[in-house]
Amino acid sequence: MIELKDIVKTFDGFRALDGLSLNVPRGSIYGLVGPNGAGKTTAIKHMAGILRPDSGEVLIGGVPVFENPSAKARIAYIPDDVFYFPQATVQDMMRFYRGIYPTFDRGLYERLGRVFDIDPHRPIRRLSRGMQKQAAFYLAVSMRPEVLILDEPVDGLDPVMRRQVWGIIMQDVAENGLTVLVSSHNLRELEDVCDRVGMLSRGKLLLERGLADLQDSICKIQIALPEGAVLPPELDVLHCSGPGRLKTLIVRGSGEEAERRLAALEPVFMDSVPLTLEEIFIYELGGADYAVKDVVL
Repeated sequence: MIELKDIVKTFDGFRALDGLSLNVPRGSIYGLVGPNGAGKTTAIKHMAGILRPDSGEVLIGGVPVFENPSAKARIAYIPDDVFYFPQATVQDMMRFYRGIYPTFDRGLYERLGRVFDIDPHRPIRRLSRGMQKQAAFYLAVSMRPEVLILDEPVDGLDPVMRRQVWGIIMQDVAENGLTVLVSSHNLRELEDVCDRVGMLSRGKLLLERGLADLQDSICKIQIALPEGAVLPPELDVLHCSGPGRLKTLIVRGSGEEAERRLAALEPVFMDSVPLTLEEIFIYELGGADYAVKDVVL
């Protein structure tokens, strides 16, 4: 549904996107992750048709999105800093979006308004940041978009409202085939909702795969080896740490295969534990180079 093909974007000599290609399947929730400065927001602005690439193609449903009103009418985009006209109320923004989105559903807007309980006649600038995010969300969903692009969508929301927002998104995906791309630093939350992940680093796509496949491709093993035992050279060990003989290994590849190879060393103790998306993020991006470092204060 969303395709980026070899996108290059340069700002004042800095290459923010360096041949970026990614694919978001229709009806999926795709998590776009990466460190600060990796190019996530720049990539998102290309998907929304805000930026023109220096080279490459950005397609929504197979058609170019930049300066293409029919393609943009299929997209709802919620940036980290919510957009609204300076004196506008939620009701004013509803009228604005209803005038440019032919699919705007006034009935859904009214139903969502009761869920979020925001005064539609109060100026948006007088709402808290969290309430502004809620208003932007239910306006966007009311547009009945085919594609929903979210940049830090639940930042500033309380836990109950975060769950409410994600519940509505997942219901829309299940019932209407909505395609969602979400960029967030809350990797624990993305683990619960995404079925596919793309990881950016320095303007390039480091990896892109289903979340289950990603979690199966790297494992954490805690092991205590006999004196003098040496790790098999065929193991792709990304990181090794721990006091004394008890070590924690981060190994690329199948956990079952890694355990089988290590079992031949007759370890005193061995246990395999699943990695979180946050841990995968750290080790795929360079292991100890991205880990939290000790600082003398």
